[in-house]
Amino acid sequence: MEIADLPIPPDLAASYARRGITELYPPQAACVEAGLLLGKNLLIAIPTASGKTLVAEMAMHHQVERGGKCLYIVPLRALASEKFEEFSGKGLRVGIATGDLDRRDDYLGRNDIIVATSEKVDSLLRNRTPWLAEITLLVLDEVHLIDDPSRGATLEMVVAKLRHKNPAMQIIALSATIGNPGDLAGWLDAELVESDWRPVDLREGVFFQNGIQFADHNREVGRQSKYEDLDLVLDTVEEGGQCLVFVSSRKNAEAFAKRAASGLKLANPTLAGYADKIRSNAGTDMGRILAACVAQGAAFHHAGLAREERQIVEAGFREGEIKVIASTPTLAAGLNLPARRVIVRDYLRFNAGEGMVPIPVREYRQMAGRAGRPHLDPYGEAVLIAKSEEMIGELFDCYIDAPAEDVRSQCANEAVLCTHILSLIATNFARETGEVLRFMDGTFYAHCGESPRALSRAVDRVLEFLREAEMITEVGEWLEPTEYGSLVSRLYIDPRSAEVIVTAMTGRKEYTDIGLLQLLCSTPDMLTLYVRRNDMYLLDRFLADHRDELWMEIPWDAGEGFDRSLKTALLLLDWANEVGEETICERYNVGPGDVYGVVESVAWLVHASRHLARLFAPHLAGPIEEMELRTKHGIKKELLPLIRLRGIGRVRARRLFNNGLGSLEALRAAGPEKVGKVIGQKIAAQVFEQLEGVRDEIEEVGEEQATLFRFG
Repeated sequence: MEIADLPIPPDLAASYARRGITELYPPQAACVEAGLLLGKNLLIAIPTASGKTLVAEMAMHHQVERGGKCLYIVPLRALASEKFEEFSGKGLRVGIATGDLDRRDDYLGRNDIIVATSEKVDSLLRNRTPWLAEITLLVLDEVHLIDDPSRGATLEMVVAKLRHKNPAMQIIALSATIGNPGDLAGWLDAELVESDWRPVDLREGVFFQNGIQFADHNREVGRQSKYEDLDLVLDTVEEGGQCLVFVSSRKNAEAFAKRAASGLKLANPTLAGYADKIRSNAGTDMGRILAACVAQGAAFHHAGLAREERQIVEAGFREGEIKVIASTPTLAAGLNLPARRVIVRDYLRFNAGEGMVPIPVREYRQMAGRAGRPHLDPYGEAVLIAKSEEMIGELFDCYIDAPAEDVRSQCANEAVLCTHILSLIATNFARETGEVLRFMDGTFYAHCGESPRALSRAVDRVLEFLREAEMITEVGEWLEPTEYGSLVSRLYIDPRSAEVIVTAMTGRKEYTDIGLLQLLCSTPDMLTLYVRRNDMYLLDRFLADHRDELWMEIPWDAGEGFDRSLKTALLLLDWANEVGEETICERYNVGPGDVYGVVESVAWLVHASRHLARLFAPHLAGPIEEMELRTKHGIKKELLPLIRLRGIGRVRARRLFNNGLGSLEALRAAGPEKVGKVIGQKIAAQVFEQLEGVRDEIEEVGEEQATLFRFG
């Protein structure tokens, strides 16, 4: 099917032609034939790299040309940024929404296409963002994640709410790995488009001893080292390909990258440039080790790396310079990084309480789907490694020949339901108990015929909790959100978290930093750090000296949950007291990415706590507001006046303070030239533009109030 013959805007067709795309792949043509450009709902279940995104893009441009507006939902922020870049520059206005979860972001309505995570869309619905009513096409990328225990219910409820709000809206759902696509298509009233076709042939096999056994042939792999996984990599690189190696842990990823770098021993100016970029920003041993590996053509990739480090690794791999990445499975969850050969080395993973368990088939398929670079590789290979001859057949049966698991709804989980039912009531989707149940009838859970009695009982228990927490009132069947309930819904935090916070605040006279942080780290919304045996001395020593500063009583049977909350809170306290990144990473046995992830999570909870304090404990709102800025920027209290200036972060603020420039008045008195010697002339000029803009306000209301409230 020729693209020139399709009813899509000429600018889009021209952009495809410039990239050499003139005709559709067979699965893409099947989507057009199924009604893609006629407004039909489609569930597109086709392999990775077979062109799902291009199909969605054509449909979006077609909708916009007819006056529509499109929403593209992705599971990850990194994937949102990737799609935003991919859709931009093709004649339409493209926006991205991944930020604060209590904002309406009305300005995004000016765009033709909005890319957002499911959590952000859920928050926009709770904050009654008006442009959501204008959506005529909803694209659901990686729709199988409805099955995800932590995020699936949010995606499912977002889809149900948007369909309720916009009944005529077209839906295009995309996935490569669904065991029961018919069920999902039935829920979405969608035509199912299935295909196994790929632009690059995928060969799946099992490596044992000196060769790979495929279904229809064997391939010998020469031994060049003592390690089978390294031999597979070297074999691929020698014939001009690249490798992704999936392992079970960060430690294993780093260890393999070091072995691969030693085996490859590549060296060129481009790799040296990548390594220098990583090294120049590296504040930890992890970053320095990564730089050393990259200099020789290998890398590791996991959530512990800083965002900039991950981006450099991804860019180097896309450019073909980095030949191998050893990664935890996070890399397979959406980022577009194909390779000639994918090696699934570790197919067992540790689960707390279960020990080592096999990874799901769906996860294997996500990894295997990365094999084969379109237009670069003649084929792609996905290879499992057997430990014995008997395991060869088992790996074929359990992974290569096995269907992906069925997608199941997560909506029956009471802990998950709590936040979504409060949202339904607070946003007028449901105002009576019967309406709540009728709304839930439109979910994937109800469509699949799961127990309606179980769901009804779960809803009743959630409503009882919300009534007792005074987040809703009930008169007869009529449900009404209280001021407290409406605030919790808009703030996008779990009602259970809000209750923990408010209960601890009520009646509390004195504020302490560690008390607030440990409280927030005890809530269901906060992901906490694992506690290792050698962490216990640090925790016990802190409790011996500071037990009275905590806001929560320590139960006599305090276990792992308490220890994890305290360890995470102590890390955050160090961050807010300007302890260096390298020291924090070493002290708590984490990576820079973990630090930023924890900071990002708690910053939102501190923000929410400030609003809750204004309602229930106004005397705590001021210090909590200060802690909000301190956790966001990693600064002591003395730097607060400076951090509110644009262009001034924790490093520049500390430099100014240490040079006697710790207030706005001191900056103005010193003048641009002296300040420029400390932080650079360009940044100094920006600072003085801001100071000049508020000169009159500072003189009128006094420096302290101005620094606290005028520099948002």
